[in-house]
Amino acid sequence: MAETLNRSDYWAVLGLKPGGDAASLKRAFREQARRWHPDLNGSDPVAEERFKQVNEAYAVLSDPRRRRAWEQGEGEDSSGETDPFATGFPTFEAYLDRLFGRDGGQRSARQRDEADQRLADDDAAGPVRSGFPQEEPRAQEGPGGGAWSGRSPRRDSSVTPSPSPPPPVRAASDAESLVELTPEQALAGERVEIELADGLLVEVTTPALAGDGWRLRLAGVTPGGGDHFLQLRVRTAEGLRIDGLRVLYQLDLTPADAALGCQAVVPTLRGQVRLRVPAGSSSGRLLRLRGRGLEDGERVGDQLVEVRIVVPEDLDGAEEALYGRLRQLAEERDEEGGGEGRG
Repeated sequence: MAETLNRSDYWAVLGLKPGGDAASLKRAFREQARRWHPDLNGSDPVAEERFKQVNEAYAVLSDPRRRRAWEQGEGEDSSGETDPFATGFPTFEAYLDRLFGRDGGQRSARQRDEADQRLADDDAAGPVRSGFPQEEPRAQEGPGGGAWSGRSPRRDSSVTPSPSPPPPVRAASDAESLVELTPEQALAGERVEIELADGLLVEVTTPALAGDGWRLRLAGVTPGGGDHFLQLRVRTAEGLRIDGLRVLYQLDLTPADAALGCQAVVPTLRGQVRLRVPAGSSSGRLLRLRGRGLEDGERVGDQLVEVRIVVPEDLDGAEEALYGRLRQLAEERDEEGGGEGRG
C-alpha cells in the first residue's frame, strides 16, 4: 500500500474509538467502504487512497494476530505484499458480493435477486415518523476474516477473459412513490410491495396508526445511493383524511355563512351528521365531533372539522355592490375605533 498508517490511525480511519467490538468494527467498515469506494466517487484520487486506508485498517483490526502485533508496536512485514488494488478497483457491486459472502457469477438469477433483496432490506431506514421497523444490517467478513482482498476467483489458465469496462458512475438521487391505504389498513399497518427504479422489489410494512401525508424513508436504495420516500395517502371518497385515530375534514363555507353562522351537513366514517357552525367563524377554526373518529378496541378518536371560507370567483353586479358596501362599513368601523383609541 502506498502509505502505512501509524498506531493511532487505524481506529480513526474507521471513525471508531480504540477497542471497539467486532460488531462496531464491521458496521464502521461497511459504512466507510460505501462512502469512499471509487465507483461512487468518480475515480477521485483522494477517495481511492482513502478506500485503500479503510481496507487496510479493517484487515488489521479484524485479524487477531495482525491486530495484536500492531497494538504491541511490532509492525508488519509488508515486503511480500502487493497492493490488492494495483490493477484497479472492482465495481461496488462486486465489492459487496465479496464483502457479504455472495458468490458473484456462480449464483442463479433467483439467488441474486434474493441477495439484493436482503441488501435492500438491510439498508432500509425507518420513516420520518416513529413506528417503522429498523433492523441493524448484518455484514460478513471477506475471505480470511479481513477486508476484501481484491483477488479474482481462479479461472482456467487457457482462457483469458477480456476486462469488462467499468460501469458509469451514477449520481445519487431521491425518488418517491405514493401508497394509498384505506382507514382500516392505516389503523393496523399494511404490508406493501414497492418496485424501485432498477426493478428491485422491496416489501415494507407501514406503521400502525399511520396518517395521511406521512412520509416513510428507505435509505440508500435508489441507483447511486439515494433515498426512496413513500408518501402515504389515507383518504375516503367523501374527503375524510385519517391521522391515527383522528379524522380530519375541511368544510367550505361562504363568507355569509361563516359570518352569520349556519347548520352544515358533514360526512363521517359512520354517516352524515348535522353540525352547527357558530357565527363569526374564520378560516382555520376547528370544530370537534366527539367519538366520530376511528375505533381501536376501547379507544375512539374524534373528528375535527376545519372551516375554510371560499369566495365565489365570478360575482354579479348585485354581489359586487354588497361586497363594496361591506368593505365601506368595515373601513368606517376601523376609523371609529381608531378615533376612540386616540381620545
